[in-house]
Amino acid sequence: MATATRQTPVKDTNNGSVRVEIFDQAYNLRGSDADYIIKLADYVDSKMRAVAEQTNTIDTVRLAVLAALNIADEYHLLRRKQEGGTSNYRQRAHKLADALDEVLEEPRKAG
Repeated sequence: MATATRQTPVKDTNNGSVRVEIFDQAYNLRGSDADYIIKLADYVDSKMRAVAEQTNTIDTVRLAVLAALNIADEYHLLRRKQEGGTSNYRQRAHKLADALDEVLEEPRKAG
């Protein structure tokens, strides 16, 4: 299970890697933005810990899969919400554009 002590992330500017800890396992990860990698690692760690508190399993692979499913669920809910909003905005934009076209055409018809 989780321990009380956690190592702080270590950035290696020479090779662009950062050492993070996720559920008490250390990983050396590379990327263009070390702070972003640290933020992602903290997020995954917090999800795994939340799943561990809610379940009785100590199998880290099972915890990782359950955490991944939770993260995927969050992603898809946000994506569905965003896509729904986008189509709504598109519909409104088309209606407004049509209304504007009608208003702009009226003086030409009268003149």
